[in-house]
Amino acid sequence: MYSHIIVSVDSSHASNRALDEAIKIAKASNATLRIIHVLDDLSISLTANPYAGYYMGELIETLRRGGQEILNQARVRAASAEVPVETILADDLGLSVQERIIEAAQEWPADLIVMGTHGRRGIQRAMLGSSAEGVTRMSPVPVLLVRAA
Repeated sequence: MYSHIIVSVDSSHASNRALDEAIKIAKASNATLRIIHVLDDLSISLTANPYAGYYMGELIETLRRGGQEILNQARVRAASAEVPVETILADDLGLSVQERIIEAAQEWPADLIVMGTHGRRGIQRAMLGSSAEGVTRMSPVPVLLVRAA
């Protein structure tokens, strides 16, 4: 069935549900799970406060530490289900979230991508975009979208 499953996490409810689903599939398939957290230019610019008085390098380092903590928590969940697990912190800026996930899936190579989706519509979707939609459109492998409750 599947031997290499990649799941994107960001600590949102939707990504936590996607992680749970990816763990179930990996366990049933005896697959290895690769968990990825992506830092991108957009998330950094949305987090940055021009009046905060810190340097961009400090902000990026704080986001890296936060991303590593998200990955560590996800790794513990997968390992407790006895699923072989690896993690990736993609912090090499310059690529969008969807481009980085697709690139990571191709390099490994994954045979399934699992992602959470918030199911935004209308103006929210137009303003924020959809990484899940972008991955679905561009992916050379199957993509499973898990919707937030």
